[in-house]
Amino acid sequence: MAAKFGAKSTTDEVLAGVDLKGKRILVTGVSAGIGVETARALLAHGADVVGTARDLEKARKATAESSKIAAEKGTSFELIELDLASLKSVRAAADKLVADGRLFDVVIANAGVMATPLEKTEDGFETQFGTNHLGHFVFVNRIAKLIKDGGRLVNLSSSGHRFSDVDLNDPNFETTPYEPFLGYGRSKTANILFAVEFDRRHRDRGVRATAVHPGGILTELARHMPEGAIQAWIQQIQEQRAAAGDPPFEMKSVPQGAATSVWAGVVAPADEVGGKYCEDCQVAELLPADAQVTTISRGVRAYALNPETAKALWKKSEEMVGETFA
Repeated sequence: MAAKFGAKSTTDEVLAGVDLKGKRILVTGVSAGIGVETARALLAHGADVVGTARDLEKARKATAESSKIAAEKGTSFELIELDLASLKSVRAAADKLVADGRLFDVVIANAGVMATPLEKTEDGFETQFGTNHLGHFVFVNRIAKLIKDGGRLVNLSSSGHRFSDVDLNDPNFETTPYEPFLGYGRSKTANILFAVEFDRRHRDRGVRATAVHPGGILTELARHMPEGAIQAWIQQIQEQRAAAGDPPFEMKSVPQGAATSVWAGVVAPADEVGGKYCEDCQVAELLPADAQVTTISRGVRAYALNPETAKALWKKSEEMVGETFA
């Protein structure tokens, strides 16, 4: 029977006894937080890792331990430049990997931004939808043929998907009043829906896709929020939980936060996680439509797994980026 993991499981606990020698894994966003830990843990268990980052110098400093592990184990750790807010950069990075031709066992789409002001990417998309979803949509689809038969795609989503379904009529907030977490919610729902449709399109060759929520973790992801906002939010949650007689909410460590990514990527049975949303190293339960939830509750909103919405998002995304993917 497979080991049972949970909210407090760390990357090294999830990967205990797992030999990843000969596996090649790509992780986007390895200049801080969960991405750095994900790369480190995979390398420590024998995988060859390719990491992407917008700022390569920052990434080199952040992944110094990973480079050391790779040297000690005789595995490889490479960095490539990828700015998800620029389709020019996305296409250049993908073209470089395709030209190289080496295959991947797993792609972990980890990079992202959260609660940004209303801004636009280089291509004119709302920053969060453009970076978190469209950037990865183009990048992953352009390198899809490099994912081995039987491989996996893991999209980093969030419980923030509960803030909102996608809005395919106004993805760039041209008519909708902008709220940072509304934009974040849309982009995180899009991450799940992208996994749902990618899984449908590629499962015939054994490639499965899933989306994961890492949990509440203090990382650079919150850098766009006002000073003190996170602390005030946590205090409010604790007061609400105390009033309801619930135990205090506990933030995760970075190794705990990265655990679900590596669990879904290399540990969990493919058929168990394919086309699903996972949290705390488990497949999340589907929430009733009328469920009253907060961002720290467990479970996934049904709209985030709707196969018809996933197909519509794919089509809309192709229209927005001017590129069609088989």
